[in-house]
Amino acid sequence: MNETELRTRHFSRVEYEQFIERGIFKPDERLELIGGLIVVREPQRATHAFGAELAAAALQKAFGGGYRVRAQLPVALDDESEPEPDVSVVLGSLAQADRTLPSRPELIVEVAESSLTFDRREKASLYARARVEDYWIVNLVSRVLEVYREPVADARAAYGWRYASARTLTDVDVVFPLSAPLARIAISDLLP
Repeated sequence: MNETELRTRHFSRVEYEQFIERGIFKPDERLELIGGLIVVREPQRATHAFGAELAAAALQKAFGGGYRVRAQLPVALDDESEPEPDVSVVLGSLAQADRTLPSRPELIVEVAESSLTFDRREKASLYARARVEDYWIVNLVSRVLEVYREPVADARAAYGWRYASARTLTDVDVVFPLSAPLARIAISDLLP
């Protein structure tokens, strides 16, 4: 018996948004477009939801009024990706924003438990390819913050890019966002 290769159909952001507008997806479906594939997002357990709230609150305090802290809202990374990170930080106030999705986040944070491997491999590579300079994972399994920086091309990575710098910080450490280097965020303030 010959083995056949699994075939998939890739979608563009334009097609994905048309599906949403036409009501093809159920309103309560938790989906995101990752590298042209429609991915079902992990269910939100109480710890995950609280971790996302903690991250959003800490980042709002750290970044202040010149930035928008967006919780679980889509980001237009490229023509085939529209992820909905747990938290993203974009430059500019809400009053300055237009109706388009932001495409150049200053920082993206994913809160991970069951999605930890996916967030480390696929999402990290996707965010690196989009040149997101600062990507954090609130790792609920090990109760640490993983900080990824310095996107570089790497043909072996899922989307051809990875982060050259990866640090793991514990609850006794602090982190300094690249776009708000004077802000100090205690890792313990990010962990539920």
